[in-house]
Amino acid sequence: MPPIESLVVLSTASLVGLAILSGVIAWGWQGWLKLQRHQIDHAPLTRGGDIPAVANRIDLADMRERIKKLEAIAAGVDI
Repeated sequence: MPPIESLVVLSTASLVGLAILSGVIAWGWQGWLKLQRHQIDHAPLTRGGDIPAVANRIDLADMRERIKKLEAIAAGVDI
């Protein structure tokens, strides 16, 4: 069996690595949500003229609600 010091060093390094990985994943997730919000805010009101602006606004409202739910999940808030 390896010495206890080796196990402590290995477990500490593993926890630090996991914390760094989690931070990078959370940072990427927030960036993706920010990109989606930017795309929604700057989306044209009509898509090629075949979908009315009202239907498009309903879609945007639905997407905004989904993004809020995803942000709540990312923040750890139970909806």
